[in-house]
Amino acid sequence: MFGRLIAPKPRTIEREALEVELDEGRTIVLQRVRDPRSRRLKLSVDERGARLTMPTRCSIAAADRFVAEHRQWLATQLDRYGIDGVPVLERDITAQLPLRGAMLPLQWQPGRFSRLEALDDSLVFTLPARAGDLAIRRAARDFYEAQARADVGRWLPRYLPSLPRAPRRVTFKLMSSQWGSLAPDGSMALDLSLVLARPSAFEYVVVHELCHLIHADHSRAFWREVEARCPHWRDEREYFHGEGRQLKATLRALCGKAAT
Repeated sequence: MFGRLIAPKPRTIEREALEVELDEGRTIVLQRVRDPRSRRLKLSVDERGARLTMPTRCSIAAADRFVAEHRQWLATQLDRYGIDGVPVLERDITAQLPLRGAMLPLQWQPGRFSRLEALDDSLVFTLPARAGDLAIRRAARDFYEAQARADVGRWLPRYLPSLPRAPRRVTFKLMSSQWGSLAPDGSMALDLSLVLARPSAFEYVVVHELCHLIHADHSRAFWREVEARCPHWRDEREYFHGEGRQLKATLRALCGKAAT
């Protein structure tokens, strides 16, 4: 008889975020990924930030040397994407977090449950002693989604009377390039990083998607509907041109792993 074939245990991908100092004292956040499928060291930069992919058996010292040799390349690419100073969410270290176009002071305290909450003009992160990185990111994700839903819930009643119907539902996710979308069934999806933007810009995206309930295209008639509800929409669109990549990179750095 043949013996039972046992499949090899799959090797997992390991990730960690670390700060890297570039030239002139500039500090960035680098996502270091140890991937069993990788055969060589590789640096990449996109709207999510900087990433180093390394083989399983590669040493940390070799990876650090590789990054040091490509510091200028990293700086150039990050400038190209407009990404700089993306925050790192570290327990008892991170002192402020972004919300609605501002940086709010952050306090850490022990507690039974992982929870991030807003109190007046500051934030409080409560964590059990054994809470790990994933729990911290999940709590951040839950907080930001709750804040985003509160904003949308506050704005919707203002626009619903002039629309043919209400959105079927509203969901939040991480989007690579879009800020929002409206499905044929009326379901609205919004980029969670909108809650980090100034409120007027976030509201413009909501108006934009609501107007697709009237016109599914981007015709002149559609833009007239947007103009009637958001006369300053051009200013908000320009804001995203300048700040959009930074917003997306920041949200991914803070809770991207917990948002998948």
